[in-house]
Amino acid sequence: MKHAGAATLGLLETLLTKLRGLPALKEKKPGIFYVKSKPYLHFHEDPAGIFADVRLGGEEFERFPVNTEREQHSLLQLVAKDQAA
Repeated sequence: MKHAGAATLGLLETLLTKLRGLPALKEKKPGIFYVKSKPYLHFHEDPAGIFADVRLGGEEFERFPVNTEREQHSLLQLVAKDQAA
């Protein structure tokens, strides 16, 4: 599974804009977010779809599909809740 390219990130522009609005997240490269100096969230693409890898409150990344508006909304809620904790 490869990291999401520019075309795939373009499909996620609404989600990316909302993630950029979360104060704790810093986008070091397009679609790659850090919290402080630690990688926190990035995107992958493969034939099965688009996925976000997120480090929710731990050391390991968890993978979430972000192919639909509903999936993107769920991811945004998870990230916002994790950052508020």
